[in-house]
Amino acid sequence: MPNYVSVRTKTNRISFQIAKRTAWILLLLSLLLVLITVLGLSAGSEFIHPVTVVKELLGYGNGDYDFVLHTLRLPRVLMALLVGAALGVAGLILQGIIRNPLAAPDIIGITSGASMGAIIFIVYFMGSVSIQFLPLAAILGAGIVSFVIYLLSWRKGVTPIRMVLIGIGISALAKAVVTMLLVISNVAATTKAYLWLTGSLYGANMQDVYLLLPWLVILVPLTFILARTVNVKELGDEIAIGLGVKVQVYRLLFLLISVMLAGSAVAFAGGIAFVGLVAPHMSRMLVGRSFAGLIPVTAIIGGIIVIVADMVARTAFLPKDLPTGVFTAAIGAPFFIYLLFRTRNQ
Repeated sequence: MPNYVSVRTKTNRISFQIAKRTAWILLLLSLLLVLITVLGLSAGSEFIHPVTVVKELLGYGNGDYDFVLHTLRLPRVLMALLVGAALGVAGLILQGIIRNPLAAPDIIGITSGASMGAIIFIVYFMGSVSIQFLPLAAILGAGIVSFVIYLLSWRKGVTPIRMVLIGIGISALAKAVVTMLLVISNVAATTKAYLWLTGSLYGANMQDVYLLLPWLVILVPLTFILARTVNVKELGDEIAIGLGVKVQVYRLLFLLISVMLAGSAVAFAGGIAFVGLVAPHMSRMLVGRSFAGLIPVTAIIGGIIVIVADMVARTAFLPKDLPTGVFTAAIGAPFFIYLLFRTRNQ
């Protein structure tokens, strides 16, 4: 009995295999995601029984919690899911194309670029320009910084090690610019900027969800279609070129996808850290290294991490609502330390 399920189109332009183990883990993670989503909707200043939550969502409730669920909690939980999925897949792509387990949007400069763009907007344009343009400023910042990293990394092509080293340097420079802007700006702008930098889903609404959703609906399936290329690239640039893969073209394409995923997530939720770093590692521990199988698993794990972190952030210290990024770091940092010790002992 085969251990893999093959999926291909008639023209074989889209072709991949998914292990049956991956399919079962994906099913279990999906069920876990549904459970955590219901718990996230139940938790708050007033606990709503999960059965009541399900009834309200399916339209069989009495409407007592309609405002709390549909206006306050549901947009925030959905936003946490989308942000976590986007950051997780963005980190997975970077680790795949750079072939470095430390690669992540918040390490090689993408998140720092988005943060710099957002802080420039907050300090210089907020008040004169609508706050709705803040996500655009963050995405532009991520794109510009990523372009600079790619340009400086180019020397008869881009090598993974050069991209990592230059990305770390540009990230440090972007963080220095952000710190300078915070020092010279007024108290109101600084306070808002600090909250945004930490990463928060406070005030999320369905309009934000609808704006972020298309980025994932387009980019995640596109990544899935191109998954076979990443599997070949992990063998090394020379072997991939020998097999007919246009390494530099695909590296640039995947970098753009990662930038758009991470930039759009950071644009709406701020600088939430560690998700893009640890979610891919957790996925590999569960399903191995097949990139096609890792994409949906990483997306779900990233979503679960951010939903849990946000649920703790808004309930553990009531009536205070703390930034979600504090708790993603609390989840991610211990796991990453464990991963380092695990790798050293192998």
